[in-house]
Amino acid sequence: MKQKIKNIINKLAAPDVSFADVRITITDYESIFFMNANLRDYSSSKGSVAIGIRVLIDGCFGFAGSKDLSDSNIEKLISKARANAIHGAKFQKEKLTFPSLPAITGEYEHKPEIDPFAMPKAEKLEYLQGLATSIKPAGKIVHSYTAAEFERQEKYYANSEGSFNHMIVTNTLPMMMVVASDGKHTQSRTWPGHMSAGRAGFELFYQQKFEDNAELIIKEATDLLTADVITEEKADIIIGAGHLALQLHESVGHATEADRIFGQEISYAGKTFVKPSMLGNFKYGSDILNIYSDSTDPKGMGYSPMDDEGVPGRRVDIIKNGILMDQQTSRHIAHKLGLEPSSNMKASFADDFPLVRMTNLCIAPGKGSLAELIASTERGYFLDFTKTWSIDDNRNNFQFTTEIGYKIRDGRIVGIVKEPTYFGITPEFWNACDAICGEEEWAYHSTFHCGKGEPGQVMRLSHGVAPARFRDVNVSVKM
Repeated sequence: MKQKIKNIINKLAAPDVSFADVRITITDYESIFFMNANLRDYSSSKGSVAIGIRVLIDGCFGFAGSKDLSDSNIEKLISKARANAIHGAKFQKEKLTFPSLPAITGEYEHKPEIDPFAMPKAEKLEYLQGLATSIKPAGKIVHSYTAAEFERQEKYYANSEGSFNHMIVTNTLPMMMVVASDGKHTQSRTWPGHMSAGRAGFELFYQQKFEDNAELIIKEATDLLTADVITEEKADIIIGAGHLALQLHESVGHATEADRIFGQEISYAGKTFVKPSMLGNFKYGSDILNIYSDSTDPKGMGYSPMDDEGVPGRRVDIIKNGILMDQQTSRHIAHKLGLEPSSNMKASFADDFPLVRMTNLCIAPGKGSLAELIASTERGYFLDFTKTWSIDDNRNNFQFTTEIGYKIRDGRIVGIVKEPTYFGITPEFWNACDAICGEEEWAYHSTFHCGKGEPGQVMRLSHGVAPARFRDVNVSVKM
């Protein structure tokens, strides 16, 4: 495959082609789903191949993708990519330009502790059946599910600058949920929450302690049926790492994807309130807030030796001491903004066009444990486990609801509240952050399902976070 991709690059060499790249992906995927302790879905695909060819001619990219890697089809893809670029250049108002980069080579293989694709099917089903049975409907539990998704992807990348990358990774998404009802009200609890995926194999079920938490979510879902709701107008809230990862994702991650600034992503997932003039001076958050994009850490699902246009993996400070400093960029957009490219151009599969995507977007840890943060909070709530959320198409005005909140009084948890909801404006919210837990609480929380683009793509990515406290946040929802 390495020789095939280099042969294609050689065929793309032409006087009118200023840049070209080729990607090939080979993907294995498996999904298992139990509902109410019954196996409802099992699907598996092995060796799904895809190829994408991209050329830059007269300041316009032309792209062609396919699942056919035959030599005859590759010739057609080359012709189609060239034709798309030449035709598109006639209508492009601004010609794409960016500086060349030195050639680099990347090679990486992630080996999970328990390879889900080597693990016998019967063994996987037996474990998941046992887990599903432990949370099956009984008493006030009326519905439950247990799910697992496994993906292994091998990727080859080469470009006309001489860069080459080959990597193999395995990702896993585990989840379980119970729904309780008393005939009048319904409440749910998931484990381990909305962003439960990770760069790992089947061992993730053990690392995230699924069996140990089955009874917990049954009890909490049942208790939530009679729990109070928050009645204050405003409150101090501590947000758990699992849910904070989503808050970061929606109100910082997507907002600092710089293609949105220039209208390249509007109709599907919205634009952004960020403007180029804000870089280096806009107070996005409090002084303790440091947020960075890091595609160099192999523990996160966003790791890669280089992105899908040949930019070496980098760690980039997006927000430094509360100030907006940088953006997640492509080579062209970075050049427009006078920035170094951030290594954030990614495509889900080779036959997808690369887009500006989050990789490992993280909040730098502060100091102290979650127990210490709760103890230092006189009155407030600890919120975690995402239930619903909404954010406007500028990534500015948002509302989030979690499954459960834990009431804090005089530094101690004294009860629970159901469906705690908070809302705000992105910069005001992040400026209200006055404490972030330390490295002992910091971990990656990851997703399989970040959507962007038309045609739509879903990206695997991670957020490194620790619980954090936000002062005087709007928590009253008028019914």
